[in-house]
Amino acid sequence: MRDFGKPKLWLGIWIVGWILCIVLSLGPPPPIPASVPEGDKFGHALAYGVLSAWAVMIFSTRRAWLRSAAALLALGIAIEFAQGAWTTNRTADPYDALADLVGILLGLCIAWTPAANLLLKFEKRWLL
Repeated sequence: MRDFGKPKLWLGIWIVGWILCIVLSLGPPPPIPASVPEGDKFGHALAYGVLSAWAVMIFSTRRAWLRSAAALLALGIAIEFAQGAWTTNRTADPYDALADLVGILLGLCIAWTPAANLLLKFEKRWLL
């Protein structure tokens, strides 16, 4: 992890994000306006992009980022299987997993921007 004063806080928020992603993915689907075709794909990309970007912000090595990305992709694929097998109000859609992958890759891109240090700067300014 990066050199945080409160590493458990930032890791905990990331874990809560994972749990929230799982719960929302296996619960009743939210209403999506009909004017947005395949609008749920944007939600997938956004959710997995945020989780991926958060991993970049809390972990300090490229190896940890790639492991996090692989774990997130595995989660997305597992959720699609679970939706097809265990829910009656959801269907498995491989394009959802593809949208997850797009979000993951976009989230990883912040590693090459100043945003990669956003949580460190926030913590040093506001929490310590």
